[in-house]
Amino acid sequence: MTGKVISVNLAVVTEAEWAGDASGRSGIDKRPAAGRVSIRFDGVVGDFIAERAHHGGPDQAVYAYGTEDADWWAAELDRAVPPGRFGENLTTHGVDVTGAVIGEQWAIGSALLQVTKPRTPCRTFAGFWAVPDLIKRFAARAAPGAYLRVLREGEVGTDDRVEVRDRPAHGVTIGEVFRALHGEPELLPRLLDAPGLPEPLREKVRRRLGVASGPPR
Repeated sequence: MTGKVISVNLAVVTEAEWAGDASGRSGIDKRPAAGRVSIRFDGVVGDFIAERAHHGGPDQAVYAYGTEDADWWAAELDRAVPPGRFGENLTTHGVDVTGAVIGEQWAIGSALLQVTKPRTPCRTFAGFWAVPDLIKRFAARAAPGAYLRVLREGEVGTDDRVEVRDRPAHGVTIGEVFRALHGEPELLPRLLDAPGLPEPLREKVRRRLGVASGPPR
């Protein structure tokens, strides 16, 4: 399956009362970059992440969101939702981001990325959009976008193909993980069958299920 990159987005540092960082700054406001952008194992070069305790790191190096889901929100809220408005680094088209399988690989430009986990909505996101009940509505919609780790560093840019490679057979998707964590706990056991799920999230699932910790997968 192939899609394409609509834009690669980098943060404009914002200072606001709703910013979750202690400094009052946020990098959620991302806007399309000109030219090609380098992606490294620890994130996107030129981006800004304020809350390192909750954002960024190898398992959340890149965040992708699809135009198909953004269009739904534009209609729902009756307002424009331009690329980067979700705080995503990659705005995609033609990629089933919610249906992406944990551990599947995306070849984009000269980089190779791997799907790891869904995004969890936060107070900063709701404040940025000025929609007080956005967290509840985002959870109900269950189209959270996907975090990706970097398997091969490289450069990406607008109109690059997104080629989905090596989709694992376990079939646990971004949408399924999100729903398991937000209102459908009966799905939680399935998450332990997904190699590639970040270990902190796997441990969270174990705690919810009351099962003993196991070796990382």
